[in-house]
Amino acid sequence: MNMGSMSFASIFANGCRSLSSPALLVRTLGLTHISLVDYSNNLLPVPWCPRTPTPTPTPNKRAFSCEATKTEVADLNTDSSANGYPKYDRLLPCPSHNLPPRVEHLVVSEGGRVQDYICKALDLPPLFVADLIHFGAVFYALVCPRPPPTATPEQVKLFKQYTAPSALVNRTSIKGKTVREAQKTFRITHVDQFVETGTYLRVHVHPKRSPRCYEIDWKSRIIAVADSYVVLDKPAGTSVGGTTDNIEETCATFATRALGLTSPLRTTHQIDNCTEGCVVLARTKEYCSVFHGKIREKTVKKLYLALAAAPLPVGIITHYMRPINMAPRLVSEEKIEGWHMCKLEIIECRKVPWPSSAIKEKYCVEDCYWPSKDYAYECKINLLTGKTHQIRAQLTACGAPILGDSAYMPAALAEITSPGVNPFGKHRKNRSIEDIKETDITEWIAQHGKEPSVGIGLQACQISWDDGKHMYEAGIPWWRC
Repeated sequence: MNMGSMSFASIFANGCRSLSSPALLVRTLGLTHISLVDYSNNLLPVPWCPRTPTPTPTPNKRAFSCEATKTEVADLNTDSSANGYPKYDRLLPCPSHNLPPRVEHLVVSEGGRVQDYICKALDLPPLFVADLIHFGAVFYALVCPRPPPTATPEQVKLFKQYTAPSALVNRTSIKGKTVREAQKTFRITHVDQFVETGTYLRVHVHPKRSPRCYEIDWKSRIIAVADSYVVLDKPAGTSVGGTTDNIEETCATFATRALGLTSPLRTTHQIDNCTEGCVVLARTKEYCSVFHGKIREKTVKKLYLALAAAPLPVGIITHYMRPINMAPRLVSEEKIEGWHMCKLEIIECRKVPWPSSAIKEKYCVEDCYWPSKDYAYECKINLLTGKTHQIRAQLTACGAPILGDSAYMPAALAEITSPGVNPFGKHRKNRSIEDIKETDITEWIAQHGKEPSVGIGLQACQISWDDGKHMYEAGIPWWRC
């Protein structure tokens, strides 16, 4: 069978579809793109992990306008092509919104340049494919991964055809590797990269975009520049080091350009996209390793300002976080075997006016419908452990979610209106941890919302290391402006 122009989504899709029917392909992808991504992420131990000039950002110091994101950033041409997808041109200018995910899985039937193969297989313009590769949205594996249990007999047959010993025996690229090693994915880094017959390709045709990056005066966000590192006051609504399908629209990339550096800055640690504040970026690979060592040795101290919806007591708060790398992060006050301990210290908590609607709109902070909006509570927090979403999850468990946190505040509201809905909370109706059912956890997860689109009331206000020898502070948080 000739697979030169066949989407390998046919091997992964949950339903059978004709390879010659573009309309059916569109409908199938519309139903299966989430399962495709989930399958890819769970299959392997690592995540299925000359340019057009960047538009000049409009300087705005500390603020930006949500309306500017809507009106000043050009949209992708959304006129439908013959196969029902948008007409593709270039990835820049950045659209103001994200298109629905489209992940294509391909297998190479004839070796050659990766750009040429993808253009032919997916009917995409060469410059668009070059942009995808530049954004880090194209991955390869030497050997095709195993299809999911929902694959049809035809799909399984195709998989066996390209992974049979007779097909693999003459491939020198996989000699000395186990099949699992050969199925590991890596980024395609150049349009001229050669891909041999049988190579698996994963193409994120609609990478997750970050229009916020083009609205920032990045030079105004630089806190310090040293020989081995840069400290950035990260804006909310941006990614420190990028996503699986976009390593271009990141704080590291735009800070590098703002400073005119010849070598790219490297990520040393992460804070959530919706969080603003201090981030350390390494100027060299060596210092990146040095800073990682400081984090491991717990010599890096991070202080946060959190704008909570309810007061919190001064002192140390301890929870245990479910060891599943998926949002929302669930925490329990009671120790559960295998769950990760999370500790933070509330240094101070003071009552402040609830931000006005105008301020929240200016900084794109969502309302989230908290019932009492007279006062908020600004808490200074010493983060003692560094788990993903830790502050957000712990404060929510305490009944004091962070303002604008559309992912966790709905859960706190649900706990108020329906005490006991949180199976790990204070009102779990005297049930023991052993009595908690999977359906209880599923119901609690469903009470959470989507990740905030831009910012929340959380700032990494200070970072220091080497016993305070190096100490840096962020600017004024948005709710004080």
